[in-house]
Amino acid sequence: MDHITFLVAVVIVTALAFDFTNGFHDTANAMATSIATGALKPRAAVLISGVLNVIGAFLSTEVAKTISGGIVDDTLVSPGMIFAGLVGAILWNLLTWLVGLPSSSSHALFGGLIGAVWVGAGSHGVHFDKVVEKVLIPAVASPIVAGVAALLATYLAYKLTSRARKQSVTKGFRLGQIASASLVSLAHGTNDAQKTMGVITLTLISAGALGHDAGPPLWVIASAGLAIGLGTYLGGWRIIRTMGKGLTEIQSPQGFAAETASTTVILTSAHLGFALSTTQVASGSILGAGLGRRLAEVRWGVAGRMVVAWLVTLPAAALVGGVSASAVKHGGNVGTAVVALVGAAVAAAIVLVSRRNPVSAHNVNDTHEVTVRGAEPEQVGTAA
Repeated sequence: MDHITFLVAVVIVTALAFDFTNGFHDTANAMATSIATGALKPRAAVLISGVLNVIGAFLSTEVAKTISGGIVDDTLVSPGMIFAGLVGAILWNLLTWLVGLPSSSSHALFGGLIGAVWVGAGSHGVHFDKVVEKVLIPAVASPIVAGVAALLATYLAYKLTSRARKQSVTKGFRLGQIASASLVSLAHGTNDAQKTMGVITLTLISAGALGHDAGPPLWVIASAGLAIGLGTYLGGWRIIRTMGKGLTEIQSPQGFAAETASTTVILTSAHLGFALSTTQVASGSILGAGLGRRLAEVRWGVAGRMVVAWLVTLPAAALVGGVSASAVKHGGNVGTAVVALVGAAVAAAIVLVSRRNPVSAHNVNDTHEVTVRGAEPEQVGTAA
């Protein structure tokens, strides 16, 4: 325990705070479609998702190893750099949650960490080849693969049930959604909880508490799983509304197809150690499910805003992480304290602003009007 200094302890707590924001930011990935179709009540959905996120955290550590020893050089990383990167990731998560945009928590973390290490240790501290292989290529490929799979599954679902009674089809697929949404939650815990495990493991390696290329200890796995599970249970209702109601009107066959496609892609990638964005996978699946149903309306304006958020997430978090790392590097303990105080103040301000227009389990399936300049108000599912 001699290696666990005050700064290391602060970094571990900050990492778990990020994991918590990851949980409520990404609840929508698993449960948005089930809540939107009525397959699960909102509170029951987030409880199931939270529990399965905890269980999923214990299923694999391949992604954690990618974070702790893949994208950055763990011999050049310091706890201060990791702290700076986490601040960038947390603030981006909170900002996108406030506006109801399902951006990638994973890319926020990668961006914050890359920016901080680049500033703190130089460009040679970042393994850009691994970033391309393990982060950027999956970021492009995974939503496309999930979207195509969901499109085909949706088309087949409606084709095979075209002669059946609509009420029976809806009831059957709603029951199927309980299982498919549960599998997405399990997959999310397997993939996303590992990212925080990897960050904490990287911190312990940089402090000398663990050896080079070490895997996450059991207490790290358990704490990361509990943090993301608790965040998931609280429910990121703003983003759930966007994904469940904002992209397209989801029916139960589409929801089942989207969730099944998401599960397959996420679990396969977790097994291979690809630290992909579960948000992008789930969004791609929902879009594919929308396109797979005849005459379904896909709100491309909402989809376009999501894609823009995906594109700017990594560089935006990297910028905040880099600025924070500069303050830590040149200011020492004082710089670290300043970064912590500024980050806490900005986070508190975002939470206060969110209370002006609350979204909860009671109104998550409501739509509201957004006035578009020069056009009639349009009904969308995004949260302000």
